[in-house]
Amino acid sequence: MTQVDVIVIGAGAAGLMCAAQAGYRGRQVTVLDMGKKPGRKILISGGGRCNFTNVNASPENYLCNNPHFVKSCLSRYSQQDFIELVERHGLQYHHKTLGQLFCDNSAQDVVDILLTECDWAGVNIELRSEVLSVNAIDGGYQVDTAQGSYQCASLVVASGGLTMPKLGATPIGYKIAAQFGLKVFPTTAALVPFTLHQHDKTRFESLAGISIPCIVTSENGTSFKENLLFTHRGLSGPAVLQISSFWRAGQAVSINLLPEIELKAQLLQWRETQGQKSVKNCLASLLPKRFIEILYDSHELPDTNVNQLTHSQIDELHAHLHAWSIKPNGTEGYRTAEVTLGGVDTDELSSKTFEAKKAPGLYFIGEVTDVTGWLGGYNFQFCWSSGFAAGQFV
Repeated sequence: MTQVDVIVIGAGAAGLMCAAQAGYRGRQVTVLDMGKKPGRKILISGGGRCNFTNVNASPENYLCNNPHFVKSCLSRYSQQDFIELVERHGLQYHHKTLGQLFCDNSAQDVVDILLTECDWAGVNIELRSEVLSVNAIDGGYQVDTAQGSYQCASLVVASGGLTMPKLGATPIGYKIAAQFGLKVFPTTAALVPFTLHQHDKTRFESLAGISIPCIVTSENGTSFKENLLFTHRGLSGPAVLQISSFWRAGQAVSINLLPEIELKAQLLQWRETQGQKSVKNCLASLLPKRFIEILYDSHELPDTNVNQLTHSQIDELHAHLHAWSIKPNGTEGYRTAEVTLGGVDTDELSSKTFEAKKAPGLYFIGEVTDVTGWLGGYNFQFCWSSGFAAGQFV
């Protein structure tokens, strides 16, 4: 039996941040992770470059059943705080569109910074240590693994969600929460590509690799202006990943395929300047030709020259391409999702410390909680902020 002050389950972004903070306070900390190496999701994120935060991160960028919950931790440990941390370690990074920050070299650099912090803070990290059971004891908790048992005063669950099961994702965090009487919201894959019904899949699979700038809107009115990418299985790209967090089974999404052009005005102009051209050929100057051909073959476009379009046809074309509707069959699921929507109800936790109100000394941080950020570094920022917050108190 090993006695320590703090046990952290999960050597990911939130867990390592929390462990280092607790260690710097003089707490004896052990991190348990079932993987062969720490920070596995960090390593594959951002195409191996880790989009580690976003300069625009604010509470509005998060989905949570309690929209106020993230305000406290984001204000006490902001994106600028994490940027200052990685700069102190000499991380070379660059800005991309929409406030995203990426490593110049490799995501390994971020993992190395976290491990260095843990080393300086005296944190012990035990890999290949699968947690078998957790039980409350006098003054704290006992955690049993295949390699041995631990007792601690504070237990931090930073086990992540269900995304990317090949990296060892398990529902253990949700099981621990339920074991101690905490409410857990149903989980689903988020920031994930859509699959299409067979009819649409057959129509569009030849477009795999083609990207279109657009605005995608969900049935609840949420919109994102990003790129749409056709795949062999359906739709992906930043716009689709973003809207997937707001989509529910059976719903359609509306796609403005021409966000920078007012099509009605363009058609009227074409009637004057190139009226003898076909509608199909004119539209192929605005959108990928193969995509236009598919719409044409599906009778979604009129088979006529531009100068023969009626006013009602112009209105219909405008409405169709500015609000093209498609109903996904589903998503690719946890296999390719970036995050998990749902999780431990934040009303069960202190927004200041992340301690469970019903179980003193038990904390839940990071993706295991019911907090889901937008695509673009927001989820990592919540991991840093929640890990920092809990690390001040465990």
